[in-house]
Amino acid sequence: MDPDSVSTDNILLPRNIEIIDSKIVNLSIILFISGYISKVEISKFSHFRELYLLYIPYKFKLLLRGSRDGFTPRKFHESCDNVSNTLTFIKVKGTEEIVGGYNPLRWESSSSWGKTNDSFIFSLKNNDINNAIISDIENSTYALNYYSRNGPRFGNDINIENPNSQNENYNRIFCKKHHYKKKIRDSEEDFSIEDYEVFQIIKC
Repeated sequence: MDPDSVSTDNILLPRNIEIIDSKIVNLSIILFISGYISKVEISKFSHFRELYLLYIPYKFKLLLRGSRDGFTPRKFHESCDNVSNTLTFIKVKGTEEIVGGYNPLRWESSSSWGKTNDSFIFSLKNNDINNAIISDIENSTYALNYYSRNGPRFGNDINIENPNSQNENYNRIFCKKHHYKKKIRDSEEDFSIEDYEVFQIIKC
């Protein structure tokens, strides 16, 4: 053994550490997504994962939870407009499926499009990163949709809206490939939300 090397095999994650207050995703998903944001590939070796958790470069501030705050476009914009670097998780009702996306810009109610090369969308099943699909933006001009009757809408690829009212619950939610590189969901049919969460990512 190299006497100058440092073994990390016995490093344990502190039991009282709280990375994120989520009812939808687990720590494996947070590791996976935060690693993608920071462009760090998270190794499957346990010692590397524990080290990354100890020094994870982000804090996750909960801005909105549907089951707590409601499922209306108005509540989304009241809670999330003018906040940059946000991460959205949407739990599909009646399944173990999660879809979501990362927005490096701020959300708005400006009836316009947000342009960026750094947003991405994703889907997972059964809280398992091994079957995750991550899709980077393809047409950066239409990365984000800023209409007041939408929720956190990523291009036309993750559509969440109520076309008729800001004050009523979302009633049109679907995923369909348009402006991002990959299709993240097999079905393009509308689905219902069990819950959704939006976090601000704060770099430590």
